[in-house]
Amino acid sequence: MKITVKSFGVLTTEELYQILRIRAEVFIVEQECVYQDIDDKDQKALHVIGTKNNEIVAYTRLFKPGDYFEEASIGRVLVKASERKYGYGKDIMKASIKAVEKHYKTSVIKVSAQLYLERFYHTLGFDQVGEGYLEDGIPHIGMVKKQ
Repeated sequence: MKITVKSFGVLTTEELYQILRIRAEVFIVEQECVYQDIDDKDQKALHVIGTKNNEIVAYTRLFKPGDYFEEASIGRVLVKASERKYGYGKDIMKASIKAVEKHYKTSVIKVSAQLYLERFYHTLGFDQVGEGYLEDGIPHIGMVKKQ
């Protein structure tokens, strides 16, 4: 998998289409969660894109401190269902952490994690902060990586 980091303004039309398609595929169809994915935040974000054979198979979006949370943040973390067996989740997250450190000059990062992925994020250095909560009907927890 090849990973690139792009601002919204340099995404091609094809890349944007694929990003929106895979986000809908994972978060709306697969997780059966009806919510407004297109939220007017993509324009501020950096987009971390994992491609294989010219198809987006993994993705995150990044925000600088203060844009989403007080800390820098990583969100919309996904890997296409058919590609999860290859460990691309860790690959895209490690690349996202490095991109936050490079572009935003901080190692303090917050995620709003689906509860069932707590162990996954913990292996990447994130620890739970605060109480659990429901977001779009799905149990979540806040997690922060300090170093």
